[in-house]
Amino acid sequence: MDIPGHFRYPMLRRNGMSEDQDMGALIGRLQRAKNVVALTGSGISAESGIPTFRGKEGLWKTYRAQDLATPQAFARDPELVWEWYDWRRGLMSPKLPNAGHQVLAAWEEAIPQFALITQNIDGLHRRAGSRNVLELHGNIWRLRCTQEGTVVENHESPLSPLPPLCADCGALLRPHVVWFGESLDPDIIGQAFSLSARCDLMFVVGTSAVVHPAASLPLAALEAGAAVVEINPEPTPLTQHAAFSFRGKAGDILPRIDWALREISGVREGDES
Repeated sequence: MDIPGHFRYPMLRRNGMSEDQDMGALIGRLQRAKNVVALTGSGISAESGIPTFRGKEGLWKTYRAQDLATPQAFARDPELVWEWYDWRRGLMSPKLPNAGHQVLAAWEEAIPQFALITQNIDGLHRRAGSRNVLELHGNIWRLRCTQEGTVVENHESPLSPLPPLCADCGALLRPHVVWFGESLDPDIIGQAFSLSARCDLMFVVGTSAVVHPAASLPLAALEAGAAVVEINPEPTPLTQHAAFSFRGKAGDILPRIDWALREISGVREGDES
């Protein structure tokens, strides 16, 4: 499947509406939607206390993320790279999914055609109960054999031995994540574009909407006629093109949307059988 390039922003302008009007109109669209996709970025993970590993948060022993998250760094010093990833796993291990993760997991159960695409590698969506997840950048809790390409799940923290070795062939294992200078898995990004082009409603949550190819996914949805719902503390390049745009945290706004949906649908906490 060919991976589309960068999409141009369509010439759209949002009508001025209050947040209450936005919420009411959104619930109507969500009730009518047959195919819903959510795209999440580092913002939703940051609400659970996951560091972004950018700027000062990315410093470790004077190294920057860009110095260590590369194939060249791993080839040069795999033990150093694994020390950094083991440190990161240790920081992430005690963190829990927040209310935003939990709402998206619940929607997967409630909405017949619902898919989740994430740029995050922390696995919090899966811990919240989401099963239909496309992880664009991989998963830090999965390790890949550098010789055979097999992938295993491992939540051990700290890892031992370090660097870890393949149980089958003895070769080095590497984090199953996409490093700087590597391409995204063509099957995964291809599925992500296909889902985006087929949906009629897309939630874009906690992402700056500037890093491609992920930033092209909501634009693919827009070009196909979908309505885009943006949830982010700050405006982004996508804001003026979104049908609905809410300023705030995913852990605050997604539960409000879910509560309003339940109220209109006549379903409240504890009502489900």
